[in-house]
Amino acid sequence: MKNSYGDIMSILVAYYSRTEVTKKLAEAIAAETGADIEEIVSKVKYEGKIGFARGGKDALSEKIIDLEPLEFDPANYDLVYLGVPVWAGKAANPMISYIKQNEGKFNDVKFFVTAGGSGFEGAIAEMEKYVGKAPLKTLTLVTKQVKHDEFKEELASFIE
Repeated sequence: MKNSYGDIMSILVAYYSRTEVTKKLAEAIAAETGADIEEIVSKVKYEGKIGFARGGKDALSEKIIDLEPLEFDPANYDLVYLGVPVWAGKAANPMISYIKQNEGKFNDVKFFVTAGGSGFEGAIAEMEKYVGKAPLKTLTLVTKQVKHDEFKEELASFIE
């Protein structure tokens, strides 16, 4: 991709995914844009039913958690795509923790959000609050759309 000056843009896709749904979307964005990709890995375990419950509780309290070491610095990129699932109407904690850990390092951002059905607005508002700026674009998809590969048109529009 090129910026408005015709220069090739440096792009990073940073995402958190508990169930592989957001990961699938992140990988599709990285493949289309040629971006570097960073999976955010939580030191707090959110697997299974207990992890699901813990995630909802942590999301409601906006708890900042520890993350595994990161490979890429978002300050080195023109554009960072931030991908997150919705937990209890908010952005999943590992993403909020990532944003906090990289405070002030984001140039332009785009948000992609996955959810079982609802809560997109809360997740986007929370990410915008922590990043400190509005995203250039947002993409919201329900789990079913991603699992069944029903997002090609939305993705093309989101990336352009």
